[in-house]
Amino acid sequence: MPGTQDTQRRWRLLPVLAVIGPGIIAASAGNDSGGISTYSVAGARYGYTMLWMMLAMTPSFIIVQEMAGRMGAATGKGFAALIRERFGVRPTTLAMLMLLVSNAATTIAEFAGIAAAMELFGVTRYVSVPIAAVVVWLLVVRGSYRNIEKVFLALSSVFIAYVIAAFLAGPDWAEVGRGFVTPRVVPDRAFVALAIGLTGTTIAPWMQFLLQSNIVDKGTSVKEWAIARWDVMIGAAAANVIACFIIITTATVLHPAGIMIEGAEDAAAALAPLAGPYAEILFSIGLLSASLLAAAVLPLTAAYAVCEAFGWEAGLDRSWSEAPMFNGLYTFVILTSAAVILLPGVDLIAVMLLSQVINGVLLPFLLVFMMVIINDRRIMGRHVNGRVHNVLSWTTITVVIALTAVLMVMTFLGIG
Repeated sequence: MPGTQDTQRRWRLLPVLAVIGPGIIAASAGNDSGGISTYSVAGARYGYTMLWMMLAMTPSFIIVQEMAGRMGAATGKGFAALIRERFGVRPTTLAMLMLLVSNAATTIAEFAGIAAAMELFGVTRYVSVPIAAVVVWLLVVRGSYRNIEKVFLALSSVFIAYVIAAFLAGPDWAEVGRGFVTPRVVPDRAFVALAIGLTGTTIAPWMQFLLQSNIVDKGTSVKEWAIARWDVMIGAAAANVIACFIIITTATVLHPAGIMIEGAEDAAAALAPLAGPYAEILFSIGLLSASLLAAAVLPLTAAYAVCEAFGWEAGLDRSWSEAPMFNGLYTFVILTSAAVILLPGVDLIAVMLLSQVINGVLLPFLLVFMMVIINDRRIMGRHVNGRVHNVLSWTTITVVIALTAVLMVMTFLGIG
């Protein structure tokens, strides 16, 4: 009977819907204002040259996210808590301090992205930033996990604007295809620095803390992980597809015109006369959505990680009396970050650079922590890594360290 079949389909769909969210939200939040700026600069400066890097990084990104999610489902604990249990208090304290500074600096950049996006629509930052800070704070502190997740998923869906913007730009798809399959390296310091930036913003350290905490907070069990892992892997792949479309848009419109940009807002403004007002509007809407999502998520990640590391109560459904440190940290990061944007003369480029430098230093250490934990049978049981996971993960760590070392040598020798 048709009615019975429809009911059966709905019941089969319920387990899928129950676990959808953490993977898509964590990966989408990685395409924040700093990420969009990095991708925009890559396309404007080097055209389609860096697309092959995005393709090469996608498997590594998927595997790192899958490992973080699997650790959460298998142990029921966050990444910070596992680091403390496996490595002790001192390494955990150092990692949490770096993560907190990095997240605070990056959250400032997110509010800068909100300000820039709204100024493109004629709204001053002295109006948009305070309103955004209050909305983000109320959403998380006063909301429930399920409602917050729905809002985050809605914000993630707005990234489709970048796909539309790319098609409006009218690229030569044959050239785009060659950019994906033809590895090219430009031997200068700016290219190497941008390559590190692409890696750091694609596989951002805070994303692993966020994903694992959300898996735990949602109560995803080992039995549900078979379905939940698809949310994690599809979310990571989709986020990189969006990043590629951002590069394609700016590579198509800005690179041939020789237009140099510093960030996403410059890209949005430059698109209007060359690709039409709709491209600018779509780019600006994407920047605003990305910045709002990350402005909510980054302080959340810091609060989760620090509380997990030191055994304090944490959770989106916890009240102020139940989790004072969790709610207090979240509030502190949001308020101070928004306040910095309203101060005159703040060098936002320097703030963003600081966050990227800390992320670049922190990422290899966190990945090494992750590899030790996920291969420890006392912690993971039968859910330890397989050979393919280990090979790709150690390759990612090696490449990140090598790129950072090359940049330091080139900077020291004055090359490029």
